[in-house]
Amino acid sequence: MKKIFFTGGGSAGHVTPNIALIEHLKKHDWHISYIGSKNGIEHNLIQPLGIHYYSIATGKLRRYFDWQNFLDPFLIILGILQGIILCLQHRPKIVFSKGGFVAVPLVVGAWICRIPVISHESDITPGLANRLCFRFSRYICVNFPQTEAFLPVGKTKVTGSPVRQSLLKGDAESGRRYLGFDASKPILLIFGGSLGARAINNCVRLCQPELLSSYHVIHVVGEGNIDSAFNCAGYLQKEYLHEEFGDVLAAADIVMSRAGANSIYELLLTRKPHLLVPLSVEASRGDQIVNAGIFQKAGLSDVLSEDELEPKGLIAALSELYLKKSGRIEALRSFEILDGVTLISALIGQVSDT
Repeated sequence: MKKIFFTGGGSAGHVTPNIALIEHLKKHDWHISYIGSKNGIEHNLIQPLGIHYYSIATGKLRRYFDWQNFLDPFLIILGILQGIILCLQHRPKIVFSKGGFVAVPLVVGAWICRIPVISHESDITPGLANRLCFRFSRYICVNFPQTEAFLPVGKTKVTGSPVRQSLLKGDAESGRRYLGFDASKPILLIFGGSLGARAINNCVRLCQPELLSSYHVIHVVGEGNIDSAFNCAGYLQKEYLHEEFGDVLAAADIVMSRAGANSIYELLLTRKPHLLVPLSVEASRGDQIVNAGIFQKAGLSDVLSEDELEPKGLIAALSELYLKKSGRIEALRSFEILDGVTLISALIGQVSDT
């Protein structure tokens, strides 16, 4: 049985594509282990899969002053040493990295041990952690052809994103039953991502009565963000959606989301008309703004900047999206869907056999 290490974390977008691959490879006699941080979101998301999880030290390279900057380089070095030890103990045939700073120590450790690494970049423009990993990677898989312009020639493979089977097999009727919504109004799904819910949550709550006059609302608020004061008929709050996400997405008529690349890919894949609210440059490196701009220009996404995120503007943007829903679905059918799980699994098998 061949062994593989997965790594990636810091946000759900660095973990959920790994879950899709893990679900597939478990059916093909791979021995799978996951390497992440001790307290990161990846630990909670991977735990239900029933695979070995090993935690290592990790640090973050910040572009701003922080006293933690003096400690983190030593944590990264410690993480590399721990990664080397894990690689020597378990001798995986290959490492697959989905990125985030937790991935850097293991990728470097695997390279030192001469274990091949495949990395995956979701965003149009690569982040710092992935750019560090790319030097030590045999191949770099990407969601979108536009990303190839930022990567080393000869290393990239356009594979799309690995997507969970539960999303691909989503059933609208099951989703409506789960939500408890009747057919009197269209369903609006709102989610802010694992790290970016606060601004969206606040705006949605400010205009809750106006939203509920037109839609049933399923609002994914993020961990610890449920506010029972807003509970009412036609409005459902959830911290996260797990296996039921595919059914809920299938039931939704329109979607409001952050502009992380994995979220966009899932919306394109399922042909869901959507309004993107990218994280501002103050809260991110600006990658979501780039992602949203490209798909807005292509006529596939509506975009509302965080500066414009206020109740009146949000209501108007959602109303406009709903009115042109049919045309947007037709436009979304032009997006080429790649089977990321199959393409990446084949590449993993090919590289591990060399």
